[in-house]
Amino acid sequence: MKDSISRAAIAAALISMIPAAGAEPLTLSSPNGRVELRIGVGSSGQLEYSVSLQGKPVIETSPLGVTVDGVSLGKGARVGKAARYRVDESYPWYGAYSTAVNRANGARLTVTHPESGSVYTVEARVYDDGVAFRHVIPGGTKARVPDEATAFRLPAGSVVWFHDFEGHYEGVHVRKKIEEVKAGEWAAPPVTFKLPGGGYGSITEGGLRHYAGMGLQADGHGAFAARLGHAVPPSYPFRLRYKDDIERMAKPASITGTIITPWRIIMAAADLNGLVNCGIVNHVADPPDHKLFPQGARTPWIKPGRAVWKYLDGGENNLETVKEFSRLAGELGFEYQVVEGFWQKWSPEELRDAVEYSKKYGVRLWLWKHSNQLRTPESLRSFMKLCADAGAAGVKLDFYDHEAKEVVELYEDALRVAAEFRLMVNFHGSNKPTGEARTWPNELTREAVRGMESRKSLRAVHDATLPFTRLLAGPADYTPVHFGERRNDTTWAHQIATAVLFTSPLLTYAAHPKNLLANPAVDVIKSIPSVWDETRVLPGSEIGEVAGMARRKGNLWFVAIANGSVPRTFRFDLGFLGSGAYQATLVRDHADDPAAVTLEKSSFTSGGSITANLRAGGGFVARFQR
Repeated sequence: MKDSISRAAIAAALISMIPAAGAEPLTLSSPNGRVELRIGVGSSGQLEYSVSLQGKPVIETSPLGVTVDGVSLGKGARVGKAARYRVDESYPWYGAYSTAVNRANGARLTVTHPESGSVYTVEARVYDDGVAFRHVIPGGTKARVPDEATAFRLPAGSVVWFHDFEGHYEGVHVRKKIEEVKAGEWAAPPVTFKLPGGGYGSITEGGLRHYAGMGLQADGHGAFAARLGHAVPPSYPFRLRYKDDIERMAKPASITGTIITPWRIIMAAADLNGLVNCGIVNHVADPPDHKLFPQGARTPWIKPGRAVWKYLDGGENNLETVKEFSRLAGELGFEYQVVEGFWQKWSPEELRDAVEYSKKYGVRLWLWKHSNQLRTPESLRSFMKLCADAGAAGVKLDFYDHEAKEVVELYEDALRVAAEFRLMVNFHGSNKPTGEARTWPNELTREAVRGMESRKSLRAVHDATLPFTRLLAGPADYTPVHFGERRNDTTWAHQIATAVLFTSPLLTYAAHPKNLLANPAVDVIKSIPSVWDETRVLPGSEIGEVAGMARRKGNLWFVAIANGSVPRTFRFDLGFLGSGAYQATLVRDHADDPAAVTLEKSSFTSGGSITANLRAGGGFVARFQR
């Protein structure tokens, strides 16, 4: 009886202390004032939010909330006070730029749910290029089951690009008007959209830790509802490899203690350049552990680079071929070789031989492993120790294929133990990035993309789409550049351009190194870095039609253009160049043969311009150096 009276008294006290449901909503603006987030309670008593860019809607008024043990904490909610704060920091980064600038206006909004007696926090941050928000729900020792109740309603007339989960995160994006998206359709984040009045948005998440990943499902009326990993239909790869786990993975996971959701992110930019340079996914992730990574991404044993890979372009699965590939990688000036699972048949002496032989050519090895053999702490640590003792640089871990909480936690387990052994990591068969590379800088890349391994996919439109969709979440191990049949509807110049366009600090080439060395553009290929100091999307780029970027590393500039399915002329100015004259090497489509290139050498200044005549599926690459 005392406990019952006590709970009632507490609930009454809470209700008496909070404002009415119609309290003034929270309005939070970006540092430059162009992006605005509003959070409040609607007339129905539902917690809601909206996002605008320069006064125009990016996300129309949409429900904001979570459920806990089946109770929706956004329904009948009351908002209280907001504690405002600012974020202003920078940190080293590997990817589209070398220094990340994290600047936002933030607030922690107190929300009460009288029916359940819950008092929790909605934390929000507004950046010049988008917004992020999450829920923080205090708890004790009792396990509780959270689920999603947030949606993202797009403005009428928006055009959206997305793919479903049948291939997990290895799908081909479709382009639809939001009115054409049917109820029940699934969409794998990031989901990018073009606004009817100009400008772009993209929906994804960041800071995913100890929680199920987020998928999106259309309601058929212009909105995508957030759904957690357990609710997303199991993909073909998961059904193929883990059929006995399907039922268990479909159950929502419980959390003991405070529930901290991942950040829900809406990027918002006036143009594609702003979208590509948006860093919110990484900004909201936890910073790295100083003990493991004393210099963050610049910790000395973390070294981005280029890699050769014997999988898609010939060569035997044996030690002799690995040695050949390392020798040829040395000729290319590449730093790494990724070795698939056949290395597991070697003796310890053969593994050591491969490592030591490769080192003579300045090449270090990455070793592949099936993730299902690393599910216990003992097996994980034993494998990482074996790789470190052998002198490997990193590991390639494959076949995760699901975004349930227990699978998400496997990534962090692997990254932590790998860091203890000073090993870098590349995940395949993986989920989208959510900022893991900030928290664990030893993650150089992950797949989560329909890449060169997919033999039958048409590539031209796909390649012109990826920089503005999947790659917004983080690096992708597409394994670009192939000069054989796998290039499908693209040209050699297009293939080379993808090595510049597709960000991956471990840049693994699909082509046999002898074919790279034999290509007329080998001098340009050798000089393409795997990380960049600066990235600019070229005006004239359009999602799925043509992707063009200028990217800088030191004093070296590259321009890369990947064309879609329609021939076009693409002209760009050279205003990004510094002062003085630059010597340029241009790699163009061959007029008569898609399996050839034309090379030109010339001199340019920042006042000049270049016109690229692109075949269907064509491409263009230019390197500028003083």
